[in-house]
Amino acid sequence: MSLAKLSSAVILCAALAAPALAATKTYQVTGPVLEVNDTMIVVQKGNERWEIARDASTKITGDVKVGAKVLIEYRMSATSVEVKPAAAAAKKPAKK
Repeated sequence: MSLAKLSSAVILCAALAAPALAATKTYQVTGPVLEVNDTMIVVQKGNERWEIARDASTKITGDVKVGAKVLIEYRMSATSVEVKPAAAAAKKPAKK
């Protein structure tokens, strides 16, 4: 395969994948760090404690430590979906 064809294939794949990646809405939370480890960061937002998961692919700029004020950008994604059976419709009494 020539370099031109390979470059075209890479550009085409990226263009096709971009809408799928862009479809996931991003959210933000800002606050002081309460706890941090290799798998999560806990942030205080108002009266709430927000626990955000992280992994090796999480981009971190600066030194994340307890007390530091951070801005975390995150996405929500389903890990499983279970469809429940529909509730039985209530039967109406027959009119006489």
